[in-house]
Order: sequence, then structure tokens, then C-alpha cells
Amino acid sequence: MNLAPEPRRPVANNEIIPRDQWDRAPWNRWTFQHVRERVATTPVLRGTERAAAMPLRERDLGGIAFEADGRRQTIAEFIETNDTDGFIVLHHGVIVTELYRNGMTQRTAHLSQSVAKSIVGTVAGILIGREQLDPLSPVSRYLPELDATAYRGATVQHVLDMTSGVAWDEAYTAPDSHMAQMDAACGWKDRADPAWPRCMWDLIATLRKSECPHGTSFRYRSIETDVLGFILQRVSAMPLAELVSETLWSPMGAEEDAYFTIDPAGFACACGGFNATLRDYARFAQLLVGEGEIGGRRIVPRNWIAETRRANHTQFGTAYREVLPRGAYHNQFWIEDPQRRALIARGVFGQLIYIDPESQFVAVKLSSWPDFLDAARTRTALAAVRSIRDALCGADAAMPR
Repeated sequence: MNLAPEPRRPVANNEIIPRDQWDRAPWNRWTFQHVRERVATTPVLRGTERAAAMPLRERDLGGIAFEADGRRQTIAEFIETNDTDGFIVLHHGVIVTELYRNGMTQRTAHLSQSVAKSIVGTVAGILIGREQLDPLSPVSRYLPELDATAYRGATVQHVLDMTSGVAWDEAYTAPDSHMAQMDAACGWKDRADPAWPRCMWDLIATLRKSECPHGTSFRYRSIETDVLGFILQRVSAMPLAELVSETLWSPMGAEEDAYFTIDPAGFACACGGFNATLRDYARFAQLLVGEGEIGGRRIVPRNWIAETRRANHTQFGTAYREVLPRGAYHNQFWIEDPQRRALIARGVFGQLIYIDPESQFVAVKLSSWPDFLDAARTRTALAAVRSIRDALCGADAAMPR
């Protein structure tokens, strides 16, 4: 374990991080750990619960070798060459390795990007278990205003699975895409056009075109998680950050407060604005490994987690096969394959949580990749964590009984 931060700045002392580039390389190596200093935020309080215990029994994993895309390397080489900010592995609820890079420490909150979707999806699962939310009901039951948009006729489950037919352009670098408008609407960037929506709700209200019938295919649409966030707020009569604190973050025994970025209207960015420490992301993952229980407390319905892992693999988009060739997407989680059914939470620039209940295994990697998406890097990261899992499980099998 390496808990000593390495002193590092992303730029020279006299340089200013550009407002419209703060979340891009090379700035992201610093800003992903200092989001509060760039945009408006709201806390997700850990409450007064005792932090869920995570015993530490270090093991040297650096020499484990694996292969990805024809290249053989060790875990130590992977950590040093894959723009790692933080990396932690749990097996049977015990930390077996924990390390930090680029100035990150055990108490540093790191931007999760689209890992946030899985956290918000889990809160939806909690409300479904409480019968406060019906996934088969139309979106308009909770947000009747959206009957005037392309979400008319879509169900909450369509939003959870990103299978609505709403037209959405997820292009991250196109200057006029929906994602460019989202960057401005969520408060991360200035509006490039005065006519662009001023906040996330206004952006959703502009989505009036359909590209296919609801429920017919998976298309990755970040805005779906924000629609879900507004549904959760309406159902609970609570701001999203408070709801996440009350239902998940505090009862699961988080060690530190987390936080969301907020838009100009105060809405927490559900699709990618969540920030937390490495250990608390691992606690969230361990909660799911424990089928919704942690520290002897039931937080998430067991049957919701089981149903999430039983994803419909036939609807998975072909554009994602190069990373997860047998994968699926369900309830705001990626599912690895129909056999092992490991849960994966992923975010751009290399954020990853890998959750394998069958092996009682968790790996979390926080990163600052130079590019939004990199299929080869993702395949390498998945191969690395699988190799650690297999080595740990093999060592368990070799232990005398």
C-alpha cells in the first residue's frame, strides 16, 4: 500500500486552467481531485453512522502477469502506465491492496464521471424496494411535464436501461452535440450559444425527437440518468444529494462526505457529477457484493441486485462489443457477461468499479486518462482486475482446509 501522496501540479505555478478545458487533459490529473475548486457543488453527507469496517491485510499483487491485446505485462506495470490516481482491491471484504498517485490521498474525493450513474441507479433500486417507485410506470406518472417531450410513453425502466427511443447525441468532443449543451447546462462550462438550455431540466425539455420506439434497443444516453434523478426527487420530495445521503451513503457507513456538482438551478448532476474517496467507492461496491448488506445492515433489496445481474444481453448495442463482447446494460450498471454476471460501473477518462459477488471481489480504479474513451485501455484495465481476481481465488483454493 502506498498512502504517501506524490507532490504534483498539473501545470506550472503561473498557468491558469482554462474554464472550458478544466476536465480535459492535462488539467484533469489535478482537477479530478479538486472539482470543488472549479464548479458549484452540494454535499452528500455521511451522517453519524460508524464507518463500515474494511480490514487491511496487504498482499503483493504487483508481480501478477496478464495479457491484453497481445501485450503481456504485470499489475505493477499496469498501475504505472495507465494514468492511475487511486487503486484498491477487496477480497472477502478485506483490503488486499490500496495505493494512490498524482497527489491523491485516502481522504481525497475524486470525480467519478459516469460511475455516478450506478450510484443513482442503486438509489432507484432502494426506492423500488420501498414501493415508492414503480419501474413499469410511465415517466410521465412522476414527471407529467415530459409528456410534451420524446419521453412520452417511455417507462422508468426504459430510462434505467437506456432503452428509451429519445434522440440523443453522446459525442463528447463535438462542439454542437447534446453533450456539449449538457456541459453548459450542468454548470461545468459556459454556454457557447446564448440559445442553449440554461440548466439540466431545460435541456431535457428540448428533447422532442425520437430515433426508435421505446424499449427496442440500447443507446447510451447520459441524460437518461438525469431524467431518473428528477424522478427520484419528485418521488421522495428531497433534493437528490440529500436522498443519496439518506438512503445510501449514510446507512452504508461511508467514511467521508461525498458531493455532487450542481447546475445553475441547484440540481445535482446525476449522470456524472458525483465525487467520493477511493475507500468509499469500495464500500459501495462491497455493499453490492454483500447482496445489499454491509455491516449486518440491509440497505439495497437483494432481489433488485439479483434482477440487475440478470440483464437482457440481446439488447446490448454493437458499439460496445469491443470492450464487453458478451456484455449488457441494466439498471444503470454494465454487466460483464451472462455467466459470471459481474457488475461494472464505468466512467470516461478511466473510472472503473468491478464487482464480482461470486468471487467476493471488488476492484476500484480512479484515473485521469488523456482521452474520454479508449477501448484498448478499458480492455487492459478489465484484464488486469480479472487477473487479480483469479490469482486471489486461486490462492484461496490452494489454502489447506
